[in-house]
Amino acid sequence: MAEGRSRATWAEVDLSAVRHNVGVLCRLVAPADLCAVVKADGYGHGAAAVARAALDGGASMVAVALGDEGEELRRAGIRAPVLVLSEQPAASAPAVVAAGLTPTLYTLGGVAAMAAAAEAAGTVVPVHVKVDTGMHRVGADPAAVPAVVAAVAAAPSLRLEGLFTHLAVADGPSDEDAEYTALQLDRFDAVTAALAGQGVGVTLRHAANSAGAIAWARSRYDMVRCGIAVYGQPPSPSLAHLAGDLRPVLSLRSRVSAVRVLDAGERPSYGRVRPLPERSVVATVPIGYADGLARRLQPAGGEVLIGGRRRPLAGTVTMDQIVVDCGPDDPVRPGDEVVLLGRQGDAEVTAAEWAQRLGTITYEVLCGIGPRVPRVIVDPERGRS
Repeated sequence: MAEGRSRATWAEVDLSAVRHNVGVLCRLVAPADLCAVVKADGYGHGAAAVARAALDGGASMVAVALGDEGEELRRAGIRAPVLVLSEQPAASAPAVVAAGLTPTLYTLGGVAAMAAAAEAAGTVVPVHVKVDTGMHRVGADPAAVPAVVAAVAAAPSLRLEGLFTHLAVADGPSDEDAEYTALQLDRFDAVTAALAGQGVGVTLRHAANSAGAIAWARSRYDMVRCGIAVYGQPPSPSLAHLAGDLRPVLSLRSRVSAVRVLDAGERPSYGRVRPLPERSVVATVPIGYADGLARRLQPAGGEVLIGGRRRPLAGTVTMDQIVVDCGPDDPVRPGDEVVLLGRQGDAEVTAAEWAQRLGTITYEVLCGIGPRVPRVIVDPERGRS
């Protein structure tokens, strides 16, 4: 049985889809390398499993947000380069070095801490320097980059491997978005040209997130960093037509736990917000907002799949359960599978649909699926389920 032990709710993670998506992206961005971003536990999919599949599919590196996340990958047996995307606190530098992670640096203090940790460990650590070209979140201002790079060069225990930036609106549909992305790339090119003029060589230049990799060929440089596209989701609706044959990696499933017949006008669940339009079979499903099923999904018209058909929520999403309006005389029974995200028969509910209904993005939908939902790894290509 795929579901969890204490209740029938689970998320399936398809590793064959990860490998497929990475292959699609590698072919798109070639000859640039691909770094698969597996931060936030692989966007809620399971970082170690996704990292293995992505590397198997052609990624040359993986990336995380935190040193702790990188250490978890090492404990899981991932031996490929692991880039930590933000400069970590100075106190964590020894742990970053011990785990063999590739740190990002953009302050002189960060360079000094990492150099000292690497020297103490008797090793030379490859580092990437991040440039703030307009995201204005983290990174060295362009004018400060030469000093940071010089400090790296002056430290025998450090080696400058990469220089990168992050695009703020590469997924934006407007002319203003396009102009700003071009400006960011102009600023990045100016920094790399200035360093080259000083005789500083960089092995890996990278700027593209999934949106940049898909829509901005100019941004691909030597490597791209793909996150959401690895998980089979276009970065935004405006880029869906350019994203190619990406396959969703995660599906969210449960089973009917109870069935009752209620008269027209009955109002199931907290607040009694929705009167049943007719006498209906109402199914209870053991998943709720504590699992990432947003409470506002019901007033936004959210639906689930039972028996290959779309069925509306019959009332307010509660912490642990939902109720579903299956209509009159439906043969639904306890134990029937419920698909909240994914495909059942010819019908499908997508993360993009949830995002549109909720006024958010697919990233939040996927990352919001809670830790008490078991992740079940499937791999149809290799006979694993």
